[in-house]
Formats: sequence, structure tokens, C-alpha cells
Amino acid sequence: MGRLRRRLLVYRSIEFLPSRVPGGTRPDEQCLLLVHIRKVVGQVRYQLCDRCDQGVITAVTLEERFRSTGLGTRALSHLRSRHPSVRWRSNLNLRATRDLLRRMSIPATAAAGCPHTGGPSPRSEMP
Repeated sequence: MGRLRRRLLVYRSIEFLPSRVPGGTRPDEQCLLLVHIRKVVGQVRYQLCDRCDQGVITAVTLEERFRSTGLGTRALSHLRSRHPSVRWRSNLNLRATRDLLRRMSIPATAAAGCPHTGGPSPRSEMP
């Protein structure tokens, strides 16, 4: 019953707030914050290139209690709906994020970034 309740919680009371990465090393790095009752419970970090319409997901983080509730899928779907013309890819390597990205049909690549944004950025992945 707890898992079903968490799943309902995810669909009812999670807000998605776009933000710049505070103190980020790259100006094109952005963040989608997942907020539950004024508390950040997860985030998706990504980079966008307006010139070639590519996006790279550099980190997906969720609190432990929100894993296996569909929140990661919902967050990436929200990101796709905010940027419909962007071709997404990822540089994430952890098993949980690989599975999520495979379900969402987002290919994994070794390179992160594009020539327009200054080339590759360091890999970042948060558990």
C-alpha cells in the first residue's frame, strides 16, 4: 500500500520548477527541480544548445523514498514537453539512470556537450 500511496503523491503534489544551476561551471547548464511541499526532492540537470537543438542530461537525482514511483519518468517527460524540438541524449552511467533513460528512449553517449557550447563538459552524476 505504501508504494501506491507514494505513486499517487508523485502525481498529485510534485511541482517541476526550471532553474539555473547555482554556482554552475557552465552557463548553458540548467536544472529542473522536483519540489514537494517547498522541499526539493530531486533534480534533473541538463545542457541545451539552441543552435543545434540538442540536449544532454547530465544528472538525475531523486530522494530514496521517491525512487520506483515513476517520478523520474514523469520528470523526463516534463522536460521533453518543455523543449519539444530538442533531441535528447545523456552521459549518465549508473545502472538506475541507464534503465530510466532506456525506457525513455534517450541514447547514452560518451561525449557531453556540442561544439557550440564549448565542447565536452565533465561528467557529473549524483546518486
